[in-house]
Amino acid sequence: MKYILAHDLGTSGNKATLFSQEGRLVTSEVHSYGCRYFNANWAEQDPEDWWQAICVTTKNLIDKAGIDAGEIAVVSFSGQMMGCLCVDREGNPLRPSIIWADQRAQAQAAALGEKISLWDFYRIAGHRNSASYGLQKLMWIRDNEPEIYARTYKTLNAKDFIVLRLTGKWYTEPSDATSNACIDLETLQWSEKIVSASGIDGDKLPEIVPSTTVAGEVTKRAAEQTGLKPGTAVVMGGGDGLCSNVGAGSISPGRTFSCVGSSAWVATTSDKPLFDPQMRTFTWAHIVPGLYSPTGTMQSGGGAYQWLKQRLGKYETAAAAGEGKSPYQLIDQEAAKSPAGSNGVIFLPYLLGERAPRWNPNATAAWLGLKMENQRSDIFRSVMEGVTLNLNIILESFRGSIPIDELLIVGGGAKGRVWCQMMADVFNARIKIPALLEEATSMGAAVTGGVGAGIFKDFTAIDQMLEIRQELTPDPAAAAAYGPVKETFEACYQALLPVYERIAKTK
Repeated sequence: MKYILAHDLGTSGNKATLFSQEGRLVTSEVHSYGCRYFNANWAEQDPEDWWQAICVTTKNLIDKAGIDAGEIAVVSFSGQMMGCLCVDREGNPLRPSIIWADQRAQAQAAALGEKISLWDFYRIAGHRNSASYGLQKLMWIRDNEPEIYARTYKTLNAKDFIVLRLTGKWYTEPSDATSNACIDLETLQWSEKIVSASGIDGDKLPEIVPSTTVAGEVTKRAAEQTGLKPGTAVVMGGGDGLCSNVGAGSISPGRTFSCVGSSAWVATTSDKPLFDPQMRTFTWAHIVPGLYSPTGTMQSGGGAYQWLKQRLGKYETAAAAGEGKSPYQLIDQEAAKSPAGSNGVIFLPYLLGERAPRWNPNATAAWLGLKMENQRSDIFRSVMEGVTLNLNIILESFRGSIPIDELLIVGGGAKGRVWCQMMADVFNARIKIPALLEEATSMGAAVTGGVGAGIFKDFTAIDQMLEIRQELTPDPAAAAAYGPVKETFEACYQALLPVYERIAKTK
């Protein structure tokens, strides 16, 4: 028996998962690490914590599975994106990694915007010019830490740093290269126009190779630290967002999924980049060669649901503890008492500002339409509807180019039938729910590794790994009822735009 080891380097920790050569999940192991948040919107992590997590989870997983390290055929990765880690010629980190959540590079994004228009930038890189991406963060280091910038040999994302540690090879791949926001989506190479406008030394960017590339083999030194066998193949893998595409089966044009975690997104697959005239969505280079992933990510999806539980679901939380249930089960039962449209209550889910489809950091959450007769059930349901209605705007922007009548739903939000049926009704689409709701990124990394190592013929291997637990179809009456609700949701947001600006000025 040969095994595939997939590492998922997230923000809170690393999850190592072992898969058989048939694609069966064997076991997994998690090791947490910290993140330093400071200066209002700065966020950094120590890359040595990533490496320690890789070493600990690998050793523990081998012991837990009771296998010999030589039985692991390939190691592959999913990793957090949109970061900036500066390393020297020996591969040593020069400072903590500035991670995806960091927003310090506002001035650098603005300076870049003076040299290249927002639309031109979007058409080249598939993303808006913003402080969220790796290029702008590297510009910040150049402007504020020139001694670090001068010593920087390459700038890497999390998984690329681990590949370097394991193999000694300096690479990135298209999905993580997209998260630097200086790739040309047409050529899948660094954009000379954007790099030149940024003033960054392009030599500090690593070589881009396909996601399925065998970057190298585990070195003797890395083997001693991780417990892997020297010579084990290491495949690049991809950014976590794109690994979730593969793990959710979105591997050919039109196959679409939604992930409802703390944030939430809708992503599809296309054979060319999709450029929205309003720039509401963005496009990643896909892990599957020759394909792209148009995506729209909202800030607070399951996060709004969690906020609801914490602030207004104290009764359900206490009752669930006594009944041995999840509080969300009781919240769902209450929400099910309210009809489509929550008896006129609209919730705008902008608890953390908003990315797609609004791109408005000043947007805030709000309830509108509350009346004396409204019940707790209406409040609960309206929060779930608000998230779903926001995701529907993203979905409809894709439907202008791609016919979509079916979505796979993953993430914690897919655990409740009430929300999944609501998505079927709002999206007016068939909904499929897999048995494993929170393994999409690990499965995507495993399939990428298996394809790269020749274990799997191609990415259709995911179709054998995905077990569909449930399918839901739209209720015609509910789908019709949501028509005017969608219009009201949009009208509420548009009406509050001047209010958002006023609130922002008084902070």
